[in-house]
Amino acid sequence: MSFSDEDSLAVVVEREIPFPAEKIWRALTQPHLIEEWLMKNAFKPVVGHRFDLSADWGMVDCEVQSIEPHKALAYSWNTKDLRSTVTWTLTPTDNGTLLRMEQIGFTQEQLPYYRGASAAWPRFMEALESVVARLDDAGKDA
Repeated sequence: MSFSDEDSLAVVVEREIPFPAEKIWRALTQPHLIEEWLMKNAFKPVVGHRFDLSADWGMVDCEVQSIEPHKALAYSWNTKDLRSTVTWTLTPTDNGTLLRMEQIGFTQEQLPYYRGASAAWPRFMEALESVVARLDDAGKDA
């Protein structure tokens, strides 16, 4: 568990992926690819765009907070009484890209949400890498 100054919890998952940031960016921002590794959605890479993520268990209300193509993306992640932010950061490495996901905003009263996110995000990250691995380099899906 990690705590911020506001005494909230954050989930952080980092993974070095052997692909360039531009390729990973596609999986983070194209709705049909996001659906493959995360959930159904109507995502658009535009600050202020509101979208939902939906799964069998329910929906997440989101809004794009910031976007820096091929480098960083942040959106709100709100469901029931959870108000949080998911931030993706892509940093080039000698072997590909370090992909970092941080979800902040869990309170001490939201430990079940925190535990769920701590278990789910590594699986989502693994699924994202699988999607990226099958993409071709020309910007088309393989």
